[in-house]
Amino acid sequence: MTGLVVCVAVLAAASVYGVLQRRRSGRVRVRVRDDGKRLDASDLGAELGERATLVQFSSAFCAPCRATRRVLGEVAGVVPGVAHVEIDAEAHLDLVRRLDILKTPTVLVLDAGGRVVRRATGQPRKADVIAALGEAV
Repeated sequence: MTGLVVCVAVLAAASVYGVLQRRRSGRVRVRVRDDGKRLDASDLGAELGERATLVQFSSAFCAPCRATRRVLGEVAGVVPGVAHVEIDAEAHLDLVRRLDILKTPTVLVLDAGGRVVRRATGQPRKADVIAALGEAV
């Protein structure tokens, strides 16, 4: 009987954890640890956007990265002065460590000066990206 109770408790805890992780994935938010972090053209390997830059960290076998690339490309194409830069996380491990990138895709929203103003882990929704750009521009 004790084994059954333990099994049910573990399943319940795992389910709650899974639901919470799914709700957080793709949300664009501000992190205190990002405060004051800046990136420039030499970090990105590309020029910053006039008004904002969407930086996407991807990996070769990441299925959500392809969808994220499409969403960010569409947003950058619609919003003037916004650039989209995709970075291969595996090829830029120093930058990944410096920015605490833990999974792909991770999207950073930078203002015109390269300061990190928002972050999303997982595939963000287009509406959330556009709203996050409102703070950056």
